[in-house]
Amino acid sequence: MSEVLLQVERGIATITLNAPERRNALSVAVRTGLGERLKEVAADEEVRAVVLTGAGTVFCAGADLKEVQAGVTGGPSIPELLTAIMDLPKPVVARLNGPARAGGLGIVAACDLAVAPDDVTFAFTEVRIGVVPAMIAVVLRDRMSPRALSRYFLTGETFGAAEAAEHGLITAACPREKLDETVGGLLEAFRVTEPKALARTKRLLTELAGMPREEAFSLAERVSAEFFASEEAAEGRRAFFEKRPPRWAL
Repeated sequence: MSEVLLQVERGIATITLNAPERRNALSVAVRTGLGERLKEVAADEEVRAVVLTGAGTVFCAGADLKEVQAGVTGGPSIPELLTAIMDLPKPVVARLNGPARAGGLGIVAACDLAVAPDDVTFAFTEVRIGVVPAMIAVVLRDRMSPRALSRYFLTGETFGAAEAAEHGLITAACPREKLDETVGGLLEAFRVTEPKALARTKRLLTELAGMPREEAFSLAERVSAEFFASEEAAEGRRAFFEKRPPRWAL
């Protein structure tokens, strides 16, 4: 059985890390499978958004330490996977089925949105085993508040979903029995978005980060003018005035 599964339904692709016996650790097989599934959904014009989740009771435990110990190499690197998630021209929602640790939190941070049950825990455990959370720091620095990131990176202590939401690591925490309902609400919203505008908005958020104000307004003006003049925008206006769903709604 594949260690990363893919299912598509009504424009939503669900990618599932499927190595529960190893806590969905980022082994060569998992990294390879995840990279392949991300390429598939990127090329599928029917896919509007992506859900990334895990099988079993753990979302992702981070690096596969058994493979590291054995010197096993291969597959996409962690930076390559995080970049693939961030650059995917479709929003990615992390649906945490269980705890996330170390590199698994890099996956969470790379996703556009993240929802977790309120009983899920998180920890950057790297410093407790003598290593540095170096690669995931690149994505975490743009998600979590600086003070919180310093605390949890430097102590390696465990924290809960409420703290993760408060400090920007996840979008929302909810009761476990409402997880599918909460994620489903986000997915229904994506089903009525226009794909080109959605992809450009995701890219724009990355481009604007850290950009000087004058340069940012110049870019924003060009993007706004391009899309307001598009046929999709004209259809969106027609649908609004005619009180009907636009043609791209699923």
